[in-house]
Amino acid sequence: MFEQLELHADLCNALGDMGFTAPTSIQSSVIPKAMEGRDILASAPTGTGKTAAFLLPAAQFLLDFPREYHGATRILILSPTRELAIQTYEHALEITQHTNIVCGVITGGINYGTDRDTLAKNLDILVATPGRLFEHIEKESFDCRDIEVMILDEADRMLDMGFRSIVNQIASEARWRKQSMLFSATLEGPGIAQFSKDLLVNPESITVDPSRKEKAKIHQWYHLADDASHKYQLLKHILSEQAESAIVFVKTRERLQQLKDRLASDDIDVCWLQGEMPQDKRNQAMSRFKNGEVKILLATDVAARGIDVDDISHVINFDMPRTSDVYLHRIGRTGRAGAKGTAISIVEAHDFAMLGRIARYIKEVIKPRVIDELRPKHKAPTIKKPKKSTLKKNAKKGGKKSSGPKKKGRGKNITSRKQDNG
Repeated sequence: MFEQLELHADLCNALGDMGFTAPTSIQSSVIPKAMEGRDILASAPTGTGKTAAFLLPAAQFLLDFPREYHGATRILILSPTRELAIQTYEHALEITQHTNIVCGVITGGINYGTDRDTLAKNLDILVATPGRLFEHIEKESFDCRDIEVMILDEADRMLDMGFRSIVNQIASEARWRKQSMLFSATLEGPGIAQFSKDLLVNPESITVDPSRKEKAKIHQWYHLADDASHKYQLLKHILSEQAESAIVFVKTRERLQQLKDRLASDDIDVCWLQGEMPQDKRNQAMSRFKNGEVKILLATDVAARGIDVDDISHVINFDMPRTSDVYLHRIGRTGRAGAKGTAISIVEAHDFAMLGRIARYIKEVIKPRVIDELRPKHKAPTIKKPKKSTLKKNAKKGGKKSSGPKKKGRGKNITSRKQDNG
């Protein structure tokens, strides 16, 4: 229960109104450490409740130490995309609905007059995209001196989008802060390690895999396709006969355009998100999808970052992702808010190597299914099942010490050098 985390009654009541009764794994791990004032370096898959994992301790801090005078923003949350920023802001409004905490959001694609109105408020929590916020810092229309907690959401995506320098500059402007938190889909790789050294002081490193109960919310399987034509027929059947609402993932904008046109020719109504899409068009597409006007959303991985819709019944991998962690990001779009979801991959023979890597990464076997009238003519290539030793080895990645013999060169314990924060 959330009460056991020593959260304020107003926050617990808001969570009850939202239909949440018990914390997820990432929330149980992060919230107590964050409420101690520790810097946090955390990793958890999409859909495991990480937004509340940083919003709740931030809100608790504001309630424990109320503002004594009018001033600028106290909690700064940086999000890589406009959609994610807006969704985080909306989540913050829900969590703080029974309090006097004032929240705001500024992103690109919104006129500066609206931003000025937002920043003129006595803000407690500001959610912002890095580029737009830095523009206001340069224009001296935003003051970082009152920031006490800085939170970076989807830090891996920020690195991918080239925001490292801007984020570091924002952090420098907010050098009097008391706490920083960094959340990422993965903590692996030199990029995140350096990012954490730049921004965090002796952080608590937390890596959480979804619990068995959380994993069970998403059913996963694949369909074997003989060729491109067969692949499309499988997709059309799933969309027409199985899916109530679905996100269909493709690799590129070109693939999205081809698929969109083909579905349109079969009178299947879709909306879509792709990179470098005007903000008004993106908002229009998301609005049509969220309100149920259109049941199918086509998206590339870049464009889909930050999508948070509770009632998506299916995620369909029409094209397999390039990496296993992207697969987790994709399927995390379904099975939200306590609902069950389904993740289906439509694979050709050349996709089986990736399917095997994903199975080893998620420590599960993805099983095949067949649609009777669309049975494949060819046999599937053999996928080696993850060995038990591999499963055990992978299960220990997250900081748990092995009881067996130690192996050199595998474990990475990311800690941060202490920095002078002024």
